[in-house]
Amino acid sequence: MAKLLPTVLLAPALMTATLLFSQTQAISPAWAGTCASRCGPKPLQFTPGQRVSVEVVNQTASLVQVQKVFGTDPVPMRPGQELKFVQGGGTEPNISVYFWDETALPLQARLSQPNPKTLRIEIRPGGRPPGDRSVYLLNDGRVAIF
Repeated sequence: MAKLLPTVLLAPALMTATLLFSQTQAISPAWAGTCASRCGPKPLQFTPGQRVSVEVVNQTASLVQVQKVFGTDPVPMRPGQELKFVQGGGTEPNISVYFWDETALPLQARLSQPNPKTLRIEIRPGGRPPGDRSVYLLNDGRVAIF
């Protein structure tokens, strides 16, 4: 019996140690990161009611029609052409810009804010059909692509 006692006491200790060591190898450490390390770029934001200069650039190889809602008829833009207009302030409605390719190809809008009062819309080929069709500056100053 004296010879069995150390084995009986030692067996549970060995099993516990084995379980602990096998689980710690399977657990990978968690690495915390900041939002800046994993998040995309900061969304575009304008001050509601401010005058905004809008630049539209046709980066495609075909003719693109662009229309500023409540402001222009459709304007044809040749490849590489740039169109500028100012919108906002006072009682003018929000900015809505529609665009479409003359050959019905899908388009992709890339937005940037080169300065605090300028919205730049680069119209490029690509995207999934039907592609992007409009850019809208919301009442709260955010910009949405539809």
